[in-house]
Amino acid sequence: MAIDRQGTGLTILRICIGVFFLFEGIGKIAWLTNTSMLAGQLAGWSQAVPGASWSHLYLERVAIPYASYFARMVPLGEMISGAALIAGFWTPFFALIAFFMALNFQFASGALFKYGILTSGYGLPVLGSTLALTLGGVRLPWSIGSTKPARAIKAKSS
Repeated sequence: MAIDRQGTGLTILRICIGVFFLFEGIGKIAWLTNTSMLAGQLAGWSQAVPGASWSHLYLERVAIPYASYFARMVPLGEMISGAALIAGFWTPFFALIAFFMALNFQFASGALFKYGILTSGYGLPVLGSTLALTLGGVRLPWSIGSTKPARAIKAKSS
């Protein structure tokens, strides 16, 4: 009996990143009733990023004017995406939503364009794992190992 290592690894990754997003959403549940919490965070980022940067432009034209909407959508999106990933429900779709939410925060804070994204636990680990789950079992040209699924190899050897 062959073990599907890639499938097992993706399942463990899916559950772990799902738990991460579920609890990130739970931690932001107060945003549903107090939108000033997100507005304050966005204003702080706006002061921290350079005035001519894309992040500053995004914050001033999109994020801050619509902070009251985002303050409600982000916790719900994180909790729903997290629960769906834990359950394995529409994994590529909800992983893509989680990827764009994480990417949005990295972009808005200006962290996406700094060295710190390489060492931040919220940077590459979250972006990479959600992107991997979005792609699912897609074998890339540089993937190590056989390009045939385990079932095809087993059927051929029988």
